[in-house]
Amino acid sequence: MIGERIVQKMSSTRGFAKVAPHVIPALDRAVHRITRGRVLLSAQMLPGVVLTSTGARSGLPRRTPLACMPEDDGRTWILVGSNFGRDGHPAWTANLLAHPNAEVNWKGTDIPVTATLLTGEERAAVWKTALAFWPPYATYQARVEREIRLFRITRR
Repeated sequence: MIGERIVQKMSSTRGFAKVAPHVIPALDRAVHRITRGRVLLSAQMLPGVVLTSTGARSGLPRRTPLACMPEDDGRTWILVGSNFGRDGHPAWTANLLAHPNAEVNWKGTDIPVTATLLTGEERAAVWKTALAFWPPYATYQARVEREIRLFRITRR
């Protein structure tokens, strides 16, 4: 699809990485709240969830709209800590490392989940799938020295 390729190209730029983290999550949160969890704007291109995790340092609930990669079984999703290809891991990944029990809102339904950081061969296999799912992840990884964190979230 031509529109998808344009969005992928645009989302791989450094300019997008500077602006998107400030604009997209705020718009997603607002639309999600207004539609009572039925709509995420970013999910028009990629599937998305709103992750509610516990702050690693604060202990407070943190709501973060995220693209996700649903897995075949319908009970798990992959979350990619790309941070739009910016330096530093996104805060939500530290939250899941400190407090793996969380909640996602998937298509308007709140679901309790447990997050697992993927490592080794399991991470490598999922990373290949993630690159096929959303090719800009390769650009994001090439731009940073850190290894992008991948989490599998599973229904509890």
